[in-house]
Amino acid sequence: MKQSLQLKIGQQLTMTPQLQQAIRLLQLSTLDLQHEIQEALDSNPLLDVSEDDGSAADAQSDGAQQPVDNDAPDASQHSLEVDDTDNAEKGGLEETPEWSATEQTNAETLPEDLPVDAQWDDLLPSASASAPPPDENFDGDMAGRNAPSESLREKLLWQLGLTRLSDTDRLIALAIIDDTDANGRLLSSVESIHESLTQDLEIEEDEVVAVLHRLQQFEPAGMCARDLQECLLIQLDQLPTDTVWLKQAKLIISRYLTQLGTSDFAQILRRTRLKEHELKAVMALIQSLNPNPGLTAVPEEVEYVVPDVFVSKSDGRWVVELNPDIAPKLRINSDYASLIKRADNSADNTFLRDNLQEARWFLKSLSSRNETLMKVSSKIVEHQRNFLEYGAEAMKPLVLHDIAEAVDMHESTVSRATTNKYMHTPRGIFELKYFFSSHVPTTAGGECSSTAIRALIKKLVAAENPKRPLSDNKITLLLQEQGIEVARRTIAKYRDTLFIPPSNERKRLV
Repeated sequence: MKQSLQLKIGQQLTMTPQLQQAIRLLQLSTLDLQHEIQEALDSNPLLDVSEDDGSAADAQSDGAQQPVDNDAPDASQHSLEVDDTDNAEKGGLEETPEWSATEQTNAETLPEDLPVDAQWDDLLPSASASAPPPDENFDGDMAGRNAPSESLREKLLWQLGLTRLSDTDRLIALAIIDDTDANGRLLSSVESIHESLTQDLEIEEDEVVAVLHRLQQFEPAGMCARDLQECLLIQLDQLPTDTVWLKQAKLIISRYLTQLGTSDFAQILRRTRLKEHELKAVMALIQSLNPNPGLTAVPEEVEYVVPDVFVSKSDGRWVVELNPDIAPKLRINSDYASLIKRADNSADNTFLRDNLQEARWFLKSLSSRNETLMKVSSKIVEHQRNFLEYGAEAMKPLVLHDIAEAVDMHESTVSRATTNKYMHTPRGIFELKYFFSSHVPTTAGGECSSTAIRALIKKLVAAENPKRPLSDNKITLLLQEQGIEVARRTIAKYRDTLFIPPSNERKRLV
C-alpha cells in the first residue's frame, strides 16, 4: 500500500467549553439555574453576590412597571414593548434603546486581557437582581416546612395502634394494610390474604373478614374496600340514619351501579319508581361520596411555579420583562481580582487567574441566557397578542421554526429556551411551550390553532344541555359551521386531552 499526503478542506463545529456552558444554562429551569448559580458561588471564590442598599432594591421594584433606566446594568430588568397601535407598520414589537445599550456595554466591558488593579464592580454588570429578603414571620422550623407529608399507610398504622386487637388480629390487619393502595382500595382478595397468612398462622377466613370490617371503620370513610360498590356503601353506612334519601342511595349503589355508570337514568327511574326530582336529590347524595378516599387522606404536595418572564399591558403596549428575582445578583470579587499579578506563575496566582476566567465565562453565559430568553419571549408575545387580548380561542398557530427565523437562531436553541420556562400573563402562568401549536385549515383558506380548537370544544361542552350532551360528531358539525374543518377522531383526541368524558358519561339530570 503506497503512502501519500493529501490536502482536504472541510468545516467542523467545535463545542468550546464556553459554548457548552451557555447551552447548558439556557436549557435549565429556574430552580436548576438557582442551584447552578449556588454551586458556582461555592466553588469559585472570584464570584460574589452583590449586596445593594434599600434604595437599589426600591429602584428594582419600580422598574418592573416602568421603562428601564439607561444606566441600569442589570440585563434581567430590560423590557421590550409591543405596541398595539403601531403593529401594522412595525410588526408590533418595539425594542427599548436601553436593551441595546446595555448589551453593547456587556460585550465591551469584558476585556480579553486582565488589567492590573481593575475595578471589577464597574467592569462587569450583574446578571440579575438581588435575592429576596428573608421572611420576617419565619419561625425557624425549616425541617417542619420541608418534612414530607404522612403517608396513607402511616395514618392507618397510627389508627391501628389505637385499636384493641389480639396479636393474631394485628398481624392480619398489617397484611391488609400492606395490600391497600394509595386510593384506599384493597388490591388482594380475602382468599389470597388468608392463604398467605395460613403459612404462619392457624386462622379461618372468617377471621380475615372480621378484621377487614374493623379496618373499614377507619378514617377516612371507605378505606380497605374491595371494589367501588363496597367503598360507597361503607361511606353511606357511616352517615346518620336520619339522612334524607339514604335508603334510596343504598338501593341504587347496591343494585343499579352499572346503570349509574352509564348514565342510564331512564332505567333507574323505571326500576326504582322514583320521580325525576327525587332521583336528582339521591344523585346529589351519591355524588358527595368519595370513590378514592385514600387520596384525600394524604394531601398532595403543592409545587409552585416561578415565572421567568412577566408580561403586562401599560399604556396600550404589551411590556415583556424578565423576572428579577429568579437569581442572585452576581459580580466579580474585586478583592481577589486585585491580588492577581500578570507575570506571576505561582500556583496561587494561577488558581485566581483561572477562576477569574471561569467567572467571566459564567457571567457571559448568564447574560446570553437572559438575552436569548428575552428575544424568544418577546417574539412569542408579538405573535400571540390576540391570545393576551381575547383568550385561548384567539390563539394563532405557531411552531419553533417561526420563532427561530424571527430571532435568527436555530430551532434547537429556541426549544431549549422554551423548555421548563414559564410566562406570567394577565390570563395566568403558562409554559412557553403552551404558545406553540399545530394548525388546522379553515374553509376560508386560513389556519386555526389546535389550542384554539380545544378552547372552542371546552366552551361548547360547558354550554351544552346536560340532558342531551353534545356528541363528537355534533361538535364537528358545529365547528364546521364556524369554518373549521376538523375530523371527528381529532375532536375525540382533543376532548381526551382536556379530560372531558364522552357524551354518554356527561349526561346529567336537570
